[in-house]
Amino acid sequence: MLDQKSVFLVGPMGSGKSAVGRALARALGLPFHDSDAEVERRTGVDIPYIFEKEGEAGFRQREREAIEALTATPRIVLATGGGAVLLEENRRYLRERGCVVYLQTSVTQQAERVRHGRNRPLLSAGDTATRLEDLMELRAPLYAQIADIIVPTDGRRVPSVAEHILRELASVPGAR
Repeated sequence: MLDQKSVFLVGPMGSGKSAVGRALARALGLPFHDSDAEVERRTGVDIPYIFEKEGEAGFRQREREAIEALTATPRIVLATGGGAVLLEENRRYLRERGCVVYLQTSVTQQAERVRHGRNRPLLSAGDTATRLEDLMELRAPLYAQIADIIVPTDGRRVPSVAEHILRELASVPGAR
């Protein structure tokens, strides 16, 4: 069992952070939190509305506040938004306060998983695959930079990914 460590899931949209996070939290007997859901809870509006009224910068500030609070909570599983790693403060909170798991996913798999989603303001304009490629190019090095564990998710179901993470957690120094 994790001592006082939390597990923080990072990765692009469509990598399965929320679904895997819920399964992992059940397996570890820990509470599950989602930073996007926390932003919505705090503001009382959905993320597309925040983007519309405040732009990405306004959303990122609200996200930073939520991540700062959530990462200070001991023994949780946290699914972060895909862009949470853009702010150095968020990367520092995640890196210093828990075990970071990067759910690595190809752009092809992302496009398949997010094609029916309506709650993705960064994909509202232009070609989805091109936009996902642009986001991945910027963010993938940041995910890898803070990751304690990297788990590929392409073609894998949620239970398989969660089991993989559990096995990896057993071997991370300080995680048990």
